[in-house]
Amino acid sequence: MSTPSIAPYFAFARMKVERQVVHASAGGAMVHLAPDRRFRPRCHTCGRPGAIHSAHQRIVRDLNLADTQVWLQVRYRKVACPACRRVRVEDLGFVAAGQRLTRRLARYIYALCRDLPAEVVARHVGVDPKTVRAIDRAGLEAEFGRTDYAGLTVLAIDEIALKRGHRYMTVVLDHLTGRVVWMGEDRTEATLEAFFAGMTAVQKRGIRAVALDMWQPYIRAVQHHLPNARIVFDLFHLVRAFGQVIKRVRDEQFLLARQEDRRLFRGTHYLLLMNGDRLRPRQRTRLNDLLQLNSTLHTLYVLKDQLKAIYRERFIYRVRWALDDWIRMAETIRHPEMQAFIQRLRRHACGILNHGRHAIGTSRLEGVNNTIKVLKRRGYGYPDSRYFALKVKQAFPGTN
Repeated sequence: MSTPSIAPYFAFARMKVERQVVHASAGGAMVHLAPDRRFRPRCHTCGRPGAIHSAHQRIVRDLNLADTQVWLQVRYRKVACPACRRVRVEDLGFVAAGQRLTRRLARYIYALCRDLPAEVVARHVGVDPKTVRAIDRAGLEAEFGRTDYAGLTVLAIDEIALKRGHRYMTVVLDHLTGRVVWMGEDRTEATLEAFFAGMTAVQKRGIRAVALDMWQPYIRAVQHHLPNARIVFDLFHLVRAFGQVIKRVRDEQFLLARQEDRRLFRGTHYLLLMNGDRLRPRQRTRLNDLLQLNSTLHTLYVLKDQLKAIYRERFIYRVRWALDDWIRMAETIRHPEMQAFIQRLRRHACGILNHGRHAIGTSRLEGVNNTIKVLKRRGYGYPDSRYFALKVKQAFPGTN
């Protein structure tokens, strides 16, 4: 019958277990480790063996054994490295030089941080929250810190609001896989310039299409760097912009209406913007009463649905016909907001027509936006945008 031993749980190369002390009342144990003298100490920087310079020891936290916290009292050496020409800490393998947590505990913490806030992980493991964040960030940098441009052919680009109306970040998504490729501060042309700066000429030529909203700084950056890519304007942003037209026309029609008819306008703003199949019977009745009263709003309501129908066409010539028909109907409304919207469509008609070639949009980024809101709440605010961007990339690694 073999004698029970804890040594197999601490099978650290070049080290051996000398003894252990269990403090049952404190729920902890101290395991004493010493260098295995069969091996020469190696420099932790270059990995070459060196002469022993001095001996030291430090306390390192390790993974728990069941409910018992485990601490390691590690005896180690400093070596005079002939390659580095400096005195270095020996390479212990299981713990990085100068660190107070083992690598396997750090990996465990990093895995927990994928799904839990740093404060929760800190309480669970019994480590300071700042240490948890540092471990999480180091793991994220190693896994997602480098921008991977490989295999990109179709992109979706949009901005997200970190604080409503104040701080924005630009998100670049691989439209085919759903992978968040890159995130950068602000939503300027210079922001996207930073993304394209890391791409080779071959990678830029490989991009076939890019889904955008009608944000001019993004358009200029894409046109400059991706000459082979077709820009496709997103339906969601187009409908949202038309919703602003509906709102302003409705407000004006309210002021022009007779006093006894104004009651029909109240509370109908969102009814005009909602999809018809989502209206409750009572809401549908209220909306119908308003549309029968005001022919201008009735035309706007029909135009809203027809605008979406343009994006259901799958051939470019049919998209052109649908867009021309829509503009002819819209021109019957003599309102400055509508006329400005029509001019905007004409200026960006090419990006709408391209939807007949590439049926893409930034709708996949809406899922990213929802997850970002959860990450912000779960993280109680991140210390900087770089850390936050890495968390988003981790949440959206894409599908192969």
